[in-house]
Amino acid sequence: MFRQTVAYSTTVLFRDFSEYTSRQLQKLGLNRGMLFLVIYVGKHPGCSQSELTEALGLDWGYGQRSILKLVEDGFLLREKRGRAYHLDLSEKGQEAFAIGHQVFFDWDQENLSCLDETEQTQLLALLEKITQKVAGKRRCTKP
Repeated sequence: MFRQTVAYSTTVLFRDFSEYTSRQLQKLGLNRGMLFLVIYVGKHPGCSQSELTEALGLDWGYGQRSILKLVEDGFLLREKRGRAYHLDLSEKGQEAFAIGHQVFFDWDQENLSCLDETEQTQLLALLEKITQKVAGKRRCTKP
C-alpha cells in the first residue's frame, strides 16, 4: 500500500513556492537565490563577503559572482574596510529585503488558508522541529 511521504509533500510545496517567488521577484529583477543573499545582508549589516558565503554554504566563486551582480544591480553596497569588503543593503536592497520577507508570508497565508489557526500552529511547530534537525546537518538561514 502506498504511503504519502514528507519528501513528496515538501517537493510539491517547494515547486509551488519556487514558481510563486519567481513571479514575485521577477518584478524586482531578482531570483530566489539572490534573495537569500539580500536577506542575509539585511539581517547582518556590515557582514563580510566571506561571512555571507560561509553562512549560506555557497561555493566561494559563485558567492563572489552573486555578490558582484547584486552590487552592479544596485541591491548591495560593497565597501573595503581594512583587508576585507563589507556589505550593506542599498535603498533598493532594503526594498527587496522587505518585499522578499512579504513574499514568504503571502505564500504561507495563501496556502495555509485551508487550515484553522490551531492546525497552522501545530503544523509550523512540527515543521520547525524537523527543520532544526536538518539545519544541524547543513548551513541555512531563516528568511
